[in-house]
Amino acid sequence: MTTLEGRVAVVTGAGRGIGQAICLGLAARGASVVAVDLVEPRETVEAAQELGGKALGLVADVSDAGNVARVGREIADRVGGCDILVNNAGIYPAKNIFDLDFAAWRRVLAVNLDSQFLMTKAVVDHMRRAGWGRIVNLTSNTIGLAMGGMTHYMASKMGVVGFTRALASDVARYGITVNAVGPTLTRTPGLSESGVNADAQQFVASLQAIRRQGEPEDVVGLVAFLAGEEARFITGQTIMADGGLVRL
Repeated sequence: MTTLEGRVAVVTGAGRGIGQAICLGLAARGASVVAVDLVEPRETVEAAQELGGKALGLVADVSDAGNVARVGREIADRVGGCDILVNNAGIYPAKNIFDLDFAAWRRVLAVNLDSQFLMTKAVVDHMRRAGWGRIVNLTSNTIGLAMGGMTHYMASKMGVVGFTRALASDVARYGITVNAVGPTLTRTPGLSESGVNADAQQFVASLQAIRRQGEPEDVVGLVAFLAGEEARFITGQTIMADGGLVRL
C-alpha cells in the first residue's frame, strides 16, 4: 500500500460518495486529510479519525472565489499547507440542449471546472515552496463516449483534461505532478439524485469489460497511487477507472 505518512491531503466534494471514499483511503495510508464540502463533512471526518488519522472538515462552495480564498487561508493556518490536492467536487444534472439555459450551463462549468482552478491557485504556492506536490483532478469517462443530454457536463470534464495537461507543464519544475482520473457511472448518492435510472446504470455496466457497476472504492487505489512518491514520473495524464469501458 502506498504510504502517505506526513502528507496533508485536501479533498473537495468530500462529504459522501467518491470524495468520502478518497478521504478514507488517503487517511488509511497515513495522510492527514482536509475534507471540503458544501455541507459539514462530519461523517467523513469521524470515519477518517477512526482509522487513526488526523482529519479536518471545512464547509465551502468551491466554485466561489471568496469561499476558496478563505479555505486556502484556513488550510495554511490550521495544518500548515497542502501537499496533495484532489479536485473531486462535481455535479452532473442531465439536460438536453433545448432545455439547457445559460445559468445551468454556467453552474456546471463553475462547480466542475472553475473549482479546480480556484483550489489549485489556493494551494499551489505551498507546493512550489515545498518542492513537492500532487494534484489529482477528477474528470469522467464520458469524455470518451457519445452521449446526449450532457453538453454542459462533458464540456466541463473535457476542460478538466485540458487544464490537467497544461498545468502539468507549468508546475513540473517544482516537483509537482498533475493527473486526471476518470471514473465510470459510480454508485453514489449523487448518482441516485441525478435521475439516472437503474436500467441506464446497468446498461453502462454491461458495456464495460468488468461488467459491474462502479463503486467509490474503485477509484481510491488509483488516486492514492498518483498521490504518492511512486508516481513521481507520471504527469499530465488522464487515466480511466471505469472497468474498461473507455480505453485510451
